Amino acid sequence: MDKVTRLVSEKGIVIFSKSSCCMCYAVIILFKELGVKPLVHEIDEDPEGREIEKALMRLGCNAPVPAVFIGGTLVGSTNEVMSLHLKG
Repeated sequence: MDKVTRLVSEKGIVIFSKSSCCMCYAVIILFKELGVKPLVHEIDEDPEGREIEKALMRLGCNAPVPAVFIGGTLVGSTNEVMSLHLKG
C-alpha cells in the first residue's frame, strides 16, 4: 500500500497497468493523445506486483488494472475513464 501511495503522489496522473492488457493500452493511448504524459507503472514487471494488485483492490478498484489516479485520487478503470472522457 505504501508503494501505491508514494507512486500516486509523485505525478498528477498515474496509471497502474499490465504490459499485456489491451484495455490498459487503450487508456494509456487516450491520455497520450490528449497530450498528457502519465506515469505508467507496469505491475507485471514489478517484483511487488501482487501486493500492488491487492492494494489497488482494497482502495476500491473493481479490476486491478488499469487503475487510474488523477491528483492522487482514484478515478477508476477503463469504464470510468472512458465515461469521463465522453462527458468532456
